[in-house]
Amino acid sequence: MFVRVYSGAVVGIDAVRVEVEVNIAGGGIGLFLVGLPDNAVKESEQRIRAAFENSGRRMSGRKVVVNLAPADLRKEGAGFDLPIALGILAAQGQLSSLRLGDTLVAGELSLDGTVKPVRGVLPMADRARRDGMRRVVVPAENAAEAAVVEGVEAIGVHTLDEAVAYLNGEAELEPAAAAAAEALPDGGRYAEDFADVKGQAQVKRALEIAAAGGHNVLMIGPPGSGKTMLARRLPTILPPLTAAEALETTKIHSVAGKPGAVRGLLVQRPFRAPHHLASRVALIGGGQSPQPGEVSLAHNGILFLDELPEFGRSVLEVLRQPLEEKRITVSRAKYSVEYPANFTLVAAMNPCPCGYYNHPDKECTCPPGAVHRYMGRISGPLLDRIDLHVEVTPVPVGELAAARPAEPSAAIRERVVRARAVQEERFRGLGGVHTNAMMNTKMLRDWCVLDAASSALLERAMERLGLSARAYDRILKVARTIADLAGEERIGAAHVAEAINYRSLDRESWGR
Repeated sequence: MFVRVYSGAVVGIDAVRVEVEVNIAGGGIGLFLVGLPDNAVKESEQRIRAAFENSGRRMSGRKVVVNLAPADLRKEGAGFDLPIALGILAAQGQLSSLRLGDTLVAGELSLDGTVKPVRGVLPMADRARRDGMRRVVVPAENAAEAAVVEGVEAIGVHTLDEAVAYLNGEAELEPAAAAAAEALPDGGRYAEDFADVKGQAQVKRALEIAAAGGHNVLMIGPPGSGKTMLARRLPTILPPLTAAEALETTKIHSVAGKPGAVRGLLVQRPFRAPHHLASRVALIGGGQSPQPGEVSLAHNGILFLDELPEFGRSVLEVLRQPLEEKRITVSRAKYSVEYPANFTLVAAMNPCPCGYYNHPDKECTCPPGAVHRYMGRISGPLLDRIDLHVEVTPVPVGELAAARPAEPSAAIRERVVRARAVQEERFRGLGGVHTNAMMNTKMLRDWCVLDAASSALLERAMERLGLSARAYDRILKVARTIADLAGEERIGAAHVAEAINYRSLDRESWGR
């Protein structure tokens, strides 16, 4: 007897429908898996046999052929256990196939018949919706995730027996409730707050600009000056995720198997802080079984690189493409996948190996040329792609002891949200552009027109600092954001001057 069950395989952050074809006939004994399965899929035979035995079922003694179509797509992971098991039971006449035609199934089987969670359920549910299917049958722990997709019933099952009873119509299971976007928390509650940060007004101003316009920022200062503390508070002033952003971000984390969703959706913008020993693959994604890297896990959020010069130079250089294109393409001999990577880069570093170059009180002990070599670990092209260079100086003891609290994150966030609203209106209908940092050259001509005084000021800065054309564009983008925060329609000389001031590392005095 021949039966077809539908499942899914994740490619990038989307899913491809996989047809699990089961045929039981004479001419041999045993289970044969074809259709380019990996080792985890091949091992499903032993899990399925044990699950059948411990659930009071038997596998046919005849020849069972299972084909995973399309046959030229490599199938990976244990998520095919449940659809293969159900297909075998249906081919043996122990399961009705009436509901299988409009159902997508995924799940891993334990030896006792328990259904265990798998990765990538959200893109599979989205594929089921696009293919016009009515429901998905998934592990109970993945049901809330699948329920995020509207128009598809998400049926969570705990055991193989429960899945069989439901598909046979012998038991009714309530679909998991989808979390309405408006009912989700806005992600605005954090343990950290900018009110905890004493002093550092200029740095907090730079981070406010970065949050308002989606700009990359590099903080440079001695140890203990508060760089990491400030960076970890940046998410507290970012606007809440929109429904579309939450869905896209959750899909990436679903593929990577990362927890953190509330009722199926992520509600806080990601904050990823990989260690400086992270490899290129860990940062950009890929591997033998392709997975999203840190730049994609930070999509719609923050990628924080602490101790920037300690990262391998080759690791840092792979950031160039995603910083410009907001996506990463991973190409290998056997596959090519694309992951979104629209993140804000926040980096922190000491000014020299000992950490006290330009310190107001402590003397730098580095030998001549050491500062220049230390700064040279970060290439010019990468620095060019960072909009804001901010010097972080130690806070005087008097300010640290002050009882008066600093401005809270909620107040800063209100200004950021207002500036973002201006940008959303400005770029409405312009193909996925949402912030000033995402403007292309044509948009710069339309929205960053300078008057004579501002243009002359920028020209003098370009000549004096020897800035590149890319740095010129980024200064314009930052000036546009500063004007938006001020509620100004046109960019003025004061906005340009402040934007130029955030190019500290372009000055010849650094490291020489």
